[in-house]
Amino acid sequence: MDASQGAQDRKPGVAHKRPRRVSARSLENAALHYLKRYAATAAQLERVLVRRVDRSLRTHGGDRAEALGWVKALLDRLVRGGLVDDSAYAGMKAQSLRAAGRSARVIAQKLRMKGVAANLVQQKLAEATSGLSEEEAARIWARKKRLGPFRREAGTREEHRERDLAALARAGFSFGVAKKVIDATSPEG
Repeated sequence: MDASQGAQDRKPGVAHKRPRRVSARSLENAALHYLKRYAATAAQLERVLVRRVDRSLRTHGGDRAEALGWVKALLDRLVRGGLVDDSAYAGMKAQSLRAAGRSARVIAQKLRMKGVAANLVQQKLAEATSGLSEEEAARIWARKKRLGPFRREAGTREEHRERDLAALARAGFSFGVAKKVIDATSPEG
């Protein structure tokens, strides 16, 4: 790819920095900077670092296998040092999603997308859902989205019933739970 073709691929008005050449030290600095800003799983951090490696190699060239070895060694060191802890991340994320009214199905999907192991997903999901039932979570979600008994205009509930049921279904709740929450006569259930 020549310089003129690269300029055509860029968005107009957006300055693009030339990526730095990666080294073991630069990857460590990038990982620590990322972890200061975000909680992350090992798989998530690995994706970030591999993207950085690939951008650098496209510009500067180099040995991808060697760079991926640096990434693996760094991840192992960060996990051993406790800076990256998938179990703690999964527990925190599952609890916060449940408190926000998310369904067990959505919580499990979000954790899997972050690279959390399946057995750990099930364990943390069980812990997070033990304090708040699926119906209570659906009620929280319906209140946040102003569905069913939480609608401001009382006369429009019946007109929007199907739409409200569909919204709870998209949020991962079963039809039975959604029906019970949407058809409730009062917000308390």
